[in-house]
Amino acid sequence: MILEAARAAFAEKGYGATGVRDIVRRTDLAPGTFYNYFPDKEAIFLALVEESIGSIRVRLRSARQEAGSLEEFVCGAYHAYFTGVAEDPAMFELLRRNAGTVRTMLDDPLLAAGVDELLEDLNAAIARGDLPPLDARYMARAMAGVGLEVGMEMLERRPPDVDGAARFACDLFLGGIERMGSR
Repeated sequence: MILEAARAAFAEKGYGATGVRDIVRRTDLAPGTFYNYFPDKEAIFLALVEESIGSIRVRLRSARQEAGSLEEFVCGAYHAYFTGVAEDPAMFELLRRNAGTVRTMLDDPLLAAGVDELLEDLNAAIARGDLPPLDARYMARAMAGVGLEVGMEMLERRPPDVDGAARFACDLFLGGIERMGSR
């Protein structure tokens, strides 16, 4: 109940304009009860983001680990990510409206876990010879950043163009990886 109230408040007013009172007003809870669950609005915002991103992270990991080629590794993961974004429009409307806040929170351990998983998968792909030797840390950050930014742009389009977003990100990285492998 409190997470749903927070999701609605953040989506409607934005992170900066939403206070704990705005969230509590949307529930049957007494004002002080909020603090039994969350220390502040940042904590509940992160809980909302983690709840949504957690299911997408499972999809991403599966797509990367089941990939039989470099193209499937990159494109399959991007397609899984953008599909997840499009399938949860309420959450991603919240993310779109609060993109600046999300960007500043990318180093939070909850959000960084997805980048860490990507880094592990990139390092494993390099070790297997599926990817050329490259700076996996740069690549993980770049891939996550493109996913976030292209995802935000995709949500601006009506209807969201999952295939177009995935193809763009896929082609961007496959071209870059090809160039890195030819050095």
